[in-house]
Amino acid sequence: MIRIAAVGDVHVDEDVLGRFRPALDELPEHADVLLVAGDLTRHGTVEEARCFAQEFGGLAVPVIAVLGNHDHQSDQQSRVTEVLIESGITVLEGEATVLELHGHRLGVAGVKGFGGGFAGACASNFGEREMKDFVGTTEVVSHRLEEALSSVQVDALVALTHYSPVPDTLLGEPLEIYPFLGCYQLGRAIDSAPTALALHGHAHHGSERGRTPGGVPVRNVAHPVIKQAYNVYQLLSEDVDLQLVAT
Repeated sequence: MIRIAAVGDVHVDEDVLGRFRPALDELPEHADVLLVAGDLTRHGTVEEARCFAQEFGGLAVPVIAVLGNHDHQSDQQSRVTEVLIESGITVLEGEATVLELHGHRLGVAGVKGFGGGFAGACASNFGEREMKDFVGTTEVVSHRLEEALSSVQVDALVALTHYSPVPDTLLGEPLEIYPFLGCYQLGRAIDSAPTALALHGHAHHGSERGRTPGGVPVRNVAHPVIKQAYNVYQLLSEDVDLQLVAT
């Protein structure tokens, strides 16, 4: 069994320091790895990245993250990534990493993702150059996730994104902003591989549970949704589906 702790949208700055750390220090009792689904910072500054590294770095379990839209706000995402890597946090953007846990190989493929909408209400690669660029970004990012998922041979495979791959976990958000919260291309990428679990954030007023068209369980782990330092999910357990095992 592999236990995966996950959270997103923690928006760490100086004012948040110390809020998550007590629960994070207890992680080894509950989980084998921590995945963070983007929006690590409030405005994407290097100073905030250092705060996140102080709060989430140096844990007794591996920490793997993707960036979110907030982490791009100040156009310092490269430096933000460097700060996180220097603190021992793995940051994925179109890559995959493999961990050996309890005799099993866990693969995590990550990408920030992008918007675009979902079947029946999505943007199309047609018309003005601005629209083509928007949808083109969605397609490129989703293809990178697909390639990352297919690049590893593991016992359990997890997709980690910031934007949502399905509309199910957006329930509670205004329908008008669905195209800015996720896209169907991410779900298609996830279904292209034997993915066991997909985790995302971004939708603060969404719902926790959903599934891709291919049946992969999707969990929205945005902090405002799960309302705790992290949720823990089991993989390679005797349960038919994923089970919430720690609160």
